[in-house]
Amino acid sequence: MNVLSVDLGTSNTVAVLSAHGRPPRVVDVDGASMMPSAVFAGEDGGLVVGRDAERRARLDPSRFEPNPKRRVDEGTLLLGDTVVPVTDALAGVLRRVAEETSRQLGNKKPDEVRLTHPAQWGPVRRNVLLSAARQAGMGSNLVLVPEPVAAAAHFASFPGQTLGSGQALAVYDLGAGTFDVAIVGATQKGFVVLAEAGLPDLGGLDVDQALLEHVGRQVSHRDPAGWQRLLRPESTGDRRAQRALREDVKASKEALSRHPQTEVPLPEPFDDVLVTRVELEALIRPGMLRSVELLAATIRSTGMTPDRLVGIYLVGGSSRIPLVATLIAEQLRVVPTSLDQPETAVALGAHHVPQEGITMRTGDMSGTIDAVRRSRATVPPRTSGFNAQAPQPQSQPQAPQVPQPPSTGPTPVQQYPNSAPQRVQGPPSRPIPVQAPPSVPTQVQSPPSIPTPVQHHPLPMQRQNSNKVWYIATAIVAVVVIGIVSIIVATSGGSTVNANCDDTTTDEQGFTACIREIAGPVADHNCDSGTNIPGVGDPDTAGAVAVTCKPGNGYYVLYYQFPSESLVDTNIDAAFSTLGEQGHTGDWDGGGKSGKYQYAEISGGASLLMFSVSDTPVMGTVMALPGSDDVLSFFNEHVKPGSGA
Repeated sequence: MNVLSVDLGTSNTVAVLSAHGRPPRVVDVDGASMMPSAVFAGEDGGLVVGRDAERRARLDPSRFEPNPKRRVDEGTLLLGDTVVPVTDALAGVLRRVAEETSRQLGNKKPDEVRLTHPAQWGPVRRNVLLSAARQAGMGSNLVLVPEPVAAAAHFASFPGQTLGSGQALAVYDLGAGTFDVAIVGATQKGFVVLAEAGLPDLGGLDVDQALLEHVGRQVSHRDPAGWQRLLRPESTGDRRAQRALREDVKASKEALSRHPQTEVPLPEPFDDVLVTRVELEALIRPGMLRSVELLAATIRSTGMTPDRLVGIYLVGGSSRIPLVATLIAEQLRVVPTSLDQPETAVALGAHHVPQEGITMRTGDMSGTIDAVRRSRATVPPRTSGFNAQAPQPQSQPQAPQVPQPPSTGPTPVQQYPNSAPQRVQGPPSRPIPVQAPPSVPTQVQSPPSIPTPVQHHPLPMQRQNSNKVWYIATAIVAVVVIGIVSIIVATSGGSTVNANCDDTTTDEQGFTACIREIAGPVADHNCDSGTNIPGVGDPDTAGAVAVTCKPGNGYYVLYYQFPSESLVDTNIDAAFSTLGEQGHTGDWDGGGKSGKYQYAEISGGASLLMFSVSDTPVMGTVMALPGSDDVLSFFNEHVKPGSGA
């Protein structure tokens, strides 16, 4: 059977073909093993992809998108004056792969196509990928394979590497757009993801951006206006100059993995800048440390220690950065493994996943990943983190040989905790610097078993320990993080209509006058300032005033007052997008006020409702823990203005 595997990455796409009984091999597209995942919208309405898109971008950069996968949640792309659905952009990339594969198969199609995807992708994103593949003419026999599962299968396929039933491997995946970590356990039938976590603001693009900002600090004083035109191009010439600059910055980053120093060429009137590996590592060390801390926390969540794993496997082009292997060895006392080309590991590994061990198929999209014993965590960026906008790889990491503690052998899968998989405590949250607005809402998840602090009606013990609570907690804290972003975007639009809401002075319970008016009788219950829900504590809400009320019976009611009304809908949309839930929507009115609400039931019987108040920059959130009554009824009867408490 002829099988094609495709790893559609943020910056590059890799395809692997197994045909005519021969071993899997990487498919060269346009003469190279990796094809840029870039798209260019021609004036005739057609899409150009790959290296041809990069060449066309020099003529009109406004029509170019180098990283369409990073914009999978946006629905459409504006390329020049052309609106391109994201599905069409991804389909264009996959179609080029399908055409080249078909040519090599004598104009025949492969019998099966395996598409890899991040393990944290929910059903909406997975369906976008499937739709794009169908649109690209890849047929109906499509198989979805989570990336860490494919990486684990690739690791196990190498001679001398063992990953037998009952053993586990940590997969450290640092790509162009994101960082993902997963603990993958081997079973007799295949592989299961036991724990996973991620940082959406850390990747090769972010390293490029950090280096670009460093260079800017060295030269921008010579012509501040000219440097700003490079960062925010207004003309075609400016966009060409910016594109050339980003390409040179990326090339310099890659050179620093091979050499101790290099020069970054700059356009006139700026002088070229000498940068050293020491300088680059100082810039990215905080972000890389966050990834290693999250790796350690994810390992701990399975009840294991690093030395009891089969290994820590580095995949993704940006894992070539030497500092990655160095920090893992220093912090975890285990030398990580890098085999073959880290950029191609996932696509090659997809071929080695046993047919019965593949987690999801086209015909079964209804939560098969959720059935796997795993955890999810996404951690907010620290002040020292960095953001991004351009491409990827570097050279093979040279890890120091650090003595390892005595090993007692890999921990069998059967010895993992029998309860639901534990969620991961990541690095602490810090405010985001104003100059680096994040591109995706961030999730935070917390320790696994913390008593629920309800004052009036304590929950039954089994509900206190329910890990399903964290699906809700994640959404709530995602809102807090978006609240931080409001510092940046509040100046761009939206104004408060209710004059009472201009005042952010809080009373002893944390209420502003505006929030207290909306909360009504809810404010008479156990209320405190901040976002206080089980295990999440009180994260910094920076751009918003937050109050949490605990009326009991398994409910939490949270209020946020933002600097502008426009941020309310942004936060609600971001929270439900983060959860992968569309939610049911409706209008409400009461107490002389009106607004909209959106709610959804989350896996495990918990549910979430978020509402806005017209002409007011206040957002409300009702969180119902598993076992509670209908969240919409509770909102109508006890929470919305004008209702009883």
